[in-house]
Amino acid sequence: MVTQIKWFERKFKFDYPIGIFPCIIERLRGTPARLEELIGTFPAEVLTKRVNNGWSIQEHVGHLGDLETLHEGRIDDFLANAKVLRAADLTNRKTNTADHNSQRIQKLLDSFRTLRVNFVKCLEELDEEIVGRTAIHPRLNQPMRVIDMAFFTAEHDDHHIANIVALGKVLAK
Repeated sequence: MVTQIKWFERKFKFDYPIGIFPCIIERLRGTPARLEELIGTFPAEVLTKRVNNGWSIQEHVGHLGDLETLHEGRIDDFLANAKVLRAADLTNRKTNTADHNSQRIQKLLDSFRTLRVNFVKCLEELDEEIVGRTAIHPRLNQPMRVIDMAFFTAEHDDHHIANIVALGKVLAK
């Protein structure tokens, strides 16, 4: 099995043509359905289990929802022609204090779906000029366009989905 690179160790090269923006939007739109299908493959009793002090499956799901306000805020940054995008909380305090394990998984999934629908709607309303606008990503310290931010978000979704799959395999043993 290949070990996944940690998120903060990932490097990104943002050079996609604007014309693939609709494809990236569809990838983002599909994340809630992919997540719901995946979660449905696990027995309920494993959803809140942690391994090696990492997040549980439910905490990964909750984390994706926790970040939707950041994504929408970054769209606001682009619309305002900000030079630097707002920073994420690299300590993940919101997720670490949310107690996602005490919630019903369906509530977490429904909340994420609602938030993601709003984010995708915001992206769909942007014209080509705005999709190509650039600002500096604060952690990566590199220029990022709206299309790149959308791709980055989709990659982050997949990073957590891959973690959920790996965690599910460990817990199934």
